[in-house]
Amino acid sequence: MTQAPKKLRLPIDGILLLDKSAGISSNDALVQAKRLLNAKKAGHTGTLDPFATGLLPLCFGEATKFSQDLLEADKTYETVIHLGISTATGDTEGEIVSRCEVAVTRSQVEEKLTKFRGEIEQVPPMHSALKRDGKPLYEYARAGITLERQARRVRIHELDLLAFEPPYIKLRVKCSKGTYIRVLGADIGAALGCGAHLQALRRTGVGNLELNKAITLEQLAAFPEQARLEALAPVDALLSSFPKIVLSEELAKRFLHGQRIALTKEGINIPFPSGRVRVYQVDNDCLLGTAQLQEFGLLSPERLIAPKTHPTP
Repeated sequence: MTQAPKKLRLPIDGILLLDKSAGISSNDALVQAKRLLNAKKAGHTGTLDPFATGLLPLCFGEATKFSQDLLEADKTYETVIHLGISTATGDTEGEIVSRCEVAVTRSQVEEKLTKFRGEIEQVPPMHSALKRDGKPLYEYARAGITLERQARRVRIHELDLLAFEPPYIKLRVKCSKGTYIRVLGADIGAALGCGAHLQALRRTGVGNLELNKAITLEQLAAFPEQARLEALAPVDALLSSFPKIVLSEELAKRFLHGQRIALTKEGINIPFPSGRVRVYQVDNDCLLGTAQLQEFGLLSPERLIAPKTHPTP
């Protein structure tokens, strides 16, 4: 009996704004989405812990070239912290290591939160994917080994108390890359003298991307095949914070060959100072890639793609 030929994967370009559910890893979510879209190439833009929910942007095709931009982007979360109970992992998945009576007021919580705004230091948790000698820290932790870790500086841009219902507090956090919300919750609990762990964690924003435009894997699976493809955001959704330069057809060809271009008023627009930009061709408004606009109008190509992506929204 002959086997049916494998279905050919499609060269799909775009971004899926996924609302990840609890209990699934980021990699498993990516595998399922890739299968539902029958996509040839895919990658995610930074993981969410299995117990966490919320925005997980997934990149397909040419969009994978720009996934690093979201790894570097600020993140926004809403989290519920359970005061009085500390766990080995800092969330609901770890064993309880201590209990303490909770006798704090809202004003005390507000006062302690001021110490965590701005630039702070965090010691990465043992239950994390950071590697030591080629092995992630969580493998050492599962073997009962605790390694010394150096504190890292991160920035908490915003930290707002959304609800105070002891022993629970609900926070909204906007932070820099590399911030561990589990560590933040535990450190806030320590500052209040009662310990704490995360009861829930939901990511609501990554850079300029927002959760309110995301869909679940269940919703994606319920779509017809064509509607699944239409659910993808264009590649340049990752780049919307960068100024836009439009090139003439002739200059676009040179740009796609990796040539640096001395811009003039003919065939282009330069409405902003030097820095990173997204580049398009004038006639079809297709994304060509990103570049550095240097002093004196010199455009240096950075990451290039073929002009076949969705038009700019």
